[in-house]
Amino acid sequence: MSLEQQAREAVVRTAVQLADQGFLAGVGGNLALRIDAERFAVTPSASDYYAMSADDICVLRLDSLEQLSGHGKPSVESGLHARVLQARPDCWASVHTHQPVASAFTLLDRPLPVYSAEARQLIGGEVPMCAYAPSGTRWLAANVGKQVRPELNAYLMRNHGAVCLGATLADACRVVELLEQEAVRWFRQALAAEPDNLLYQHTLAALNA
Repeated sequence: MSLEQQAREAVVRTAVQLADQGFLAGVGGNLALRIDAERFAVTPSASDYYAMSADDICVLRLDSLEQLSGHGKPSVESGLHARVLQARPDCWASVHTHQPVASAFTLLDRPLPVYSAEARQLIGGEVPMCAYAPSGTRWLAANVGKQVRPELNAYLMRNHGAVCLGATLADACRVVELLEQEAVRWFRQALAAEPDNLLYQHTLAALNA
């Protein structure tokens, strides 16, 4: 099996896994996997993850976003994935989620502190908040790109969601999980300090819905 086909199939498996966990909502969110120095595979735009096949996965040039293969139309966030993968040659996987609690945190326009030892090791000491820009724009890709650092593997986007990086798709998915745990931890601590805050109440109530 070619490297391209392996990447396509890995992207499909991972998308379904993340959808099962609630980190990709509806057709929202997307992910990319570097194939080699010149190409990466990315999920197609507005696709049902449970109906998606390996043939639907788009293969693009990393430098120009030229589509080389794939039946689908590339994700509108392909430029974002290309930007972070170019900035982090040590990372082969990039996952953009609309995960519930971390996405709620993006309404607060502040960095997310990281407390647990595993999260600090895999994510870094703090998750930066990237400035707002419309989805799918070069502006958004540039805002995230400005924040990318070799020691940070997760980035929050104001009023939007998160981007998580990893040397492998498994590593990136673990960053997604840990980011959600750290966001839950923050909201619980914040609610204890401000029990009347409606945002904190509604965010945590949604976890038990």
